[in-house]
Order: sequence, then structure tokens, then C-alpha cells
Amino acid sequence: MSRRCEITGKGVLSGNNVSHANNKTRRRFLPNIQVSSMLSDILNSTVTMRLSTRGIRTVEHNGGIDAYLLTTPNTKLTEEARIVKRRILKAQAKQVAKTA
Repeated sequence: MSRRCEITGKGVLSGNNVSHANNKTRRRFLPNIQVSSMLSDILNSTVTMRLSTRGIRTVEHNGGIDAYLLTTPNTKLTEEARIVKRRILKAQAKQVAKTA
């Protein structure tokens, strides 16, 4: 599994550890990735994704996973998020057809 957020695309960065003697050694800055289950109202189930803590806050700020994915353009989403968005759109169209 890669260390990449499925919403924001935030991944591993690299840099240097710099000692007091100014010796430089390479290091990796890892994102704070959490496995998060979010309830989708449209799908009537939970969606499990690997998100950074910033990604979790962004989704919650926008009103949940459904609202975030439906309002965000596909160009700003990762492939995993686009797959979930397609599932949500398909379920939403099915609900509209059922009520009409």
C-alpha cells in the first residue's frame, strides 16, 4: 500500500536531517494516514478510505463524503475517490428514477 491520501493526494516528501555539525542525511516526511470509515447517506453504507487527517477534516467541513465528492471536480480527485464518486452518482440516479 502506498502512503498516499485518497482524497487530497498528499504523499511522502523527502528532505534532510541536519545535525549541529551541519551533516546532512536523507529522511522521509510521512503523511499522517488513517484508515477512515465514513457513512455515505446516498449509498446507505460506510465507505472505507485511507485519508490524511487533513483530508478527514476537509470532508467533514464540506458536509460528509457524499457532499464533498459531488462538489469536487474530477480533476482534483484521485482515482480511488473517482470510483467512489461514480458509485454515488449511480446510486443517486437510481433513487431519482425510483421516486419519479
